[in-house]
Amino acid sequence: MIEQTIADAPAFSARRIVVRTSSLLLAFERIALMGLMYLLTALILVNVVTRYSHFPIYWIDESAVYCVVWLTFIGASAMTRLRLDFAVTMMTERLSARNQKIAKVIATGMVVVFGVALIATCFLWMDPIGLARAGFDARKLAAETFNFLYTERTQTLNWPTWVVYLTLPIFAVSMTVHGLANLLEDLELVPRTPPKGFQLSELDGVN
Repeated sequence: MIEQTIADAPAFSARRIVVRTSSLLLAFERIALMGLMYLLTALILVNVVTRYSHFPIYWIDESAVYCVVWLTFIGASAMTRLRLDFAVTMMTERLSARNQKIAKVIATGMVVVFGVALIATCFLWMDPIGLARAGFDARKLAAETFNFLYTERTQTLNWPTWVVYLTLPIFAVSMTVHGLANLLEDLELVPRTPPKGFQLSELDGVN
């Protein structure tokens, strides 16, 4: 009995680590979403004022676009943990309670699979190993692999494009962690953790 308890301890600890990491990510995403929304509002107001004053700031439009892109991916990750992603229930609502639970576990598992596949895709796309082999020389990497990610820059801000595209691997990792936490809860391996800082009604959860 004692040996079984000791054997279960690492697994239970790993589950708690996943859920705890997901909660920390969600708290950070909440702050990031608020900050980006304030920033987007400020950019739009400044853009309106400067255009009305006939002194437009040319880089604000591009800044607002990238702000919306980051807002979208961070918000999508948070929605995954909050279970606010869309779900088609025309079939599952006609199933028994047990089969509904199985369908929910399968759907959550597919989110995790998609997140892992996106992580692998981003790894191949950004090719950090190839960049290291090229001595972190972006032009050498582009010449050898035709991967121009690290040589391109944005049009008006003149930022490296890979900095802007970092939202994709960040989203992939955070969505995978949130999906794992949801899957552990759906399998009833850990108790469901209520989200902190988000005011949700009983009708808000879709999935």
